[in-house]
Formats: sequence, C-alpha cells, structure tokens
Amino acid sequence: MRNPTLHGLLEAFTTAAGIRFERAVAAGDEVPFDVIASGDTYRARPALYCYRPLTGHYIGERLELLVELETFLPVCRTLAGLGGLELYLRAGGHELVPETSREQAELVVVQFLTRVYDERIDFVPDEQRFAAVYDELEQAIYQGRHVTEVVVALLGLDLDPGTDELALADGVSLQRVRTLAGAPAELLAGGSQPPLLLVLRVAHERDAQPSSAFARARLRRVLTALRLFERGDFALSAVGHWRVDGGSWTPVAIGATGRSRQLTLIPRSAEDELRGFCNLIGRRLAPSAHRHGPDRSGAGEISWALARFEMGCERDTLYEGLSDHLLALRALLEPEGPASGRLAQRLAMICATAEERTALAARTARAIALERSVITGMIADDATSLELVTELVDNLRAILRDVLCGHLDADLCTVADELIGQAADELEAVLV
Repeated sequence: MRNPTLHGLLEAFTTAAGIRFERAVAAGDEVPFDVIASGDTYRARPALYCYRPLTGHYIGERLELLVELETFLPVCRTLAGLGGLELYLRAGGHELVPETSREQAELVVVQFLTRVYDERIDFVPDEQRFAAVYDELEQAIYQGRHVTEVVVALLGLDLDPGTDELALADGVSLQRVRTLAGAPAELLAGGSQPPLLLVLRVAHERDAQPSSAFARARLRRVLTALRLFERGDFALSAVGHWRVDGGSWTPVAIGATGRSRQLTLIPRSAEDELRGFCNLIGRRLAPSAHRHGPDRSGAGEISWALARFEMGCERDTLYEGLSDHLLALRALLEPEGPASGRLAQRLAMICATAEERTALAARTARAIALERSVITGMIADDATSLELVTELVDNLRAILRDVLCGHLDADLCTVADELIGQAADELEAVLV
C-alpha cells in the first residue's frame, strides 16, 4: 500500500456507498440484469441462461446518491491531487477522459465502486475483493511514479479519540503517530509523542521530486488554515522527516512556527467543516491564485495582514503579538493611519450587530490603548486585559476568514464606511 490515506478514504467511502445502495434496493430500486445464453450450440444441446447483474450501469445512474455521502468530496479531492488517473480510466474502457482532474476523480470513484461490486446481487463489501481492486488502482496511478512523504509534528491540536487520520487538502492529512507505518524513531522515542502529525504525500515522476521548499509551503498553508479556523496555539516542529517510497527517513528543516501552550480539540462533528475549510483556504492561498501588476481590489492588504496575523500567532504571548495584530487591522481598516482613530468604529461596524457596535468599539479602543503598556512593559496581566486582546484577535481572525471565504469584500474600508452611512441615515430618519 503506497497511500494509506487514500486507502482509508476509499474503504470508508465504499462501505458507506454499499449501505446507501442496499437501502435503495430495499426501498424498491432494482439492479438491471443482462441475460446471457450459455451451452454447447454445436451439439444442439438446450441453451442455458444466466443473469448477470449490471452493477456498473446501476451505480453510474445514481451518482447523486454518492455525492450526498460525507466521504465523497474527501476521496475525490484526494484522487484529484494525485494525478495519473487517466491510466486507470483508460484501463477501464474510457476512451474519452475528461480534462479536469475533478471530473476524472468522479469517474474513477464510479469505476472503482463498479469493480468492487461487479456482478454482485448485493452491496455488502468484501475485504478481499476491495483489496484486489485497490491494488489495481494504485498500480495504475503510480505506474512509473514515486511517492514522497513528509511528516512533521503538529503542536496544539488534537482530534476526537476515535479519529486516527483526517485527510485535509493538497495531499496533507492529520494522522496519529502510532498509525503511521514505519514512523520516524525520533517521534516514537521517550514517550512524549505529539498528538498528531501533518503528513504530506506527493506522487511524482522520478525527475520531478518535490523540493523541501514545496513541502514547507504546503504544510504552512494547512497551518494557516488551522489558525483561521479555530482559536488555538498551533505550531509545527522545527524539524520534520522525509522519505521516498517507504525508504529511510531523512530530517528536513521546516522552520520555526511559534510554540504551543495549550491543546485545542477538534470534535468529530467539526471534522468535515475543517476538511472543507482547509481545502478552500489552500486554493485561495495557492501561488497560482496570485496576480501580478497593480491590484486595487484589497487583495494585497489582505495578504499583508494575513502575514502579520501569523506573526502575532507565533509570538511567545498574546500580548507580544498585539502590535502584529494591530498592524494587520490597521492595514485593513485604517489606511489613514492611527491618528485618524477610525479603526475601532470600522471594526465594530463589520463585526457586531447594530445593538452591540457601540460597546465593541469601546472595547476595541481599550485594547488598542493596551499596546503602549505592552511596549513599556507595564501591561497588567489580568483577566480583563487578556479578554480585550483575545477579542481583538478573534475579530481579526473572523475578518480574514470571511474575506478569504468570499463572505466579505476585500475593500473593507468601503464596506465599513457604507455601513456607517446607512446607520447615520437610519438615525436621521428616526429623528425626523
């Protein structure tokens, strides 16, 4: 097995699809049959007939049932990221292969299920049959190719105790150390195993092995997505490990990404949301998404603010990161400069309801005033100050997340000023 993540996703998906098809058949669906004549016609013996279930036809006409499964999108995204799907599809008789990797992945899913349940009158998974069909798939997509794995400890995050691995995006998954076959000895020694690893698997041609810079960029994008998804002290260990085709591990520098002081648990109910969010953020932050030349859309400010947000996340304390987070907010909401004093009001217009805007603006102003105390070393580390700074960071996270997800326009100043104008008009109408 060259890709445990793909194997686990396909296994879960095949089982879920079988259960869904079994229910459909029990509810009245019928699997079509083909009647095949057999017998020795040369000796004029009576012909015998057998009925061959047209499982592939049945599955192909019920793609909507597969799309509804929670495991459908993860397995399609994983397949699409591997490449080499054309060989598998052509081996299955597809002469016209779609151009996009997503369409190819959907066809592969249907072809894979058809092979697993081929000529079966039920949809009960068979382990031996699944293993044989999975071997066919891996042999096709990895023919003449190699698999590079990069693993690095992820600090500050844990999953539900029943989840051993969670596929995210760009070939990266969250995986427990104990479930990684042949895990680096350094991660298993001393009884101080990190809760989770970030595992990157990339299939490539012999002369196109990914660089360490490529691996770092992929892993950092997932770390960024985690920091935007949930409040927490997430960080990667400074050194990871690298191997090709299951060979010996080689240390690889990942770089400092801060340190973790507490553990954040992602419940099972949030795993699908996290997977989808990481996939979306990965696409938004991919280098191909960047545009050259003048950009007045606000995207440049978002990119700069995101970098400052992460700098703040990597400071030793929340207070030390306050200046970084304020720089990010000023880039987004106060281009006139701090002297204008417009940051608190604009942030409140975007992040609070009409009833809460005045209170949030006041709290934001108090959080801004704390920066001077941090600089002079006179900050009072009390519950009130910590709450003010935490709320400021949470609002910055929410703004960045909503812009990257497309829920907010990147020109945040215009958005906030329009809301201020609307509020003024509404007040004037009431007074009149």
